[in-house]
Amino acid sequence: MTLETMLSTMSIGMLRTTGIFVLTLLGALPLGMVVALLKKSRFVVVRSVISVYISIIRGTPLMLQLLVWYFGPFYLFGMNIGGWRYPAIILGFVLNYAAYFAEIYRGGIESIPVGQYEAAEVLGYTKVQTFMRIILPQVIKRIMPAVTNEVITLVKDTSLAFTLAYQEVFSLAKQISASQTSFTPFVIAGIFYFVANYLVEFGMARIEKALDYYK
Repeated sequence: MTLETMLSTMSIGMLRTTGIFVLTLLGALPLGMVVALLKKSRFVVVRSVISVYISIIRGTPLMLQLLVWYFGPFYLFGMNIGGWRYPAIILGFVLNYAAYFAEIYRGGIESIPVGQYEAAEVLGYTKVQTFMRIILPQVIKRIMPAVTNEVITLVKDTSLAFTLAYQEVFSLAKQISASQTSFTPFVIAGIFYFVANYLVEFGMARIEKALDYYK
């Protein structure tokens, strides 16, 4: 197999890896905020359920969670899982990262002084207006470094999709390397992950700089 053919084949895996990354962020970032707000609910039952969810997600490997989401419907409900592989991957990634983002959000929200809530109430802001206009912009700025770390981790974690025999870039690299007895596919995969992480870090740094309103 020539280098050109190898790159052409692995480009399919790169697109699939990118798809997992993008869909996970689109789902996990907003869901994480919902989870964070629910954890601060005044209802004990809601807080307890969310705490259990976060504990389970953070206490078990993502690889195991992917296996559960894929094979669970078959063992529990006898569901035909023939076309369930990709939805199970996205569901597993989204629910996993939502739990981590939720804790980051919660830490950011709790770092805001209570006096700001009180001042907003005096000015006649509703709770929603206070959160959206005063609290959330500050939270986003404070949590950017932690969010950046999680996003970079996500780029690398996409390789765990191989657990469900999904052919993303890492899976294809292993297959081609084994069939061609060559280390080149791993080098190509490594370069892809490095470039992807560099772009993420660069983009997040630009966002963080734009939010640096103190300067």
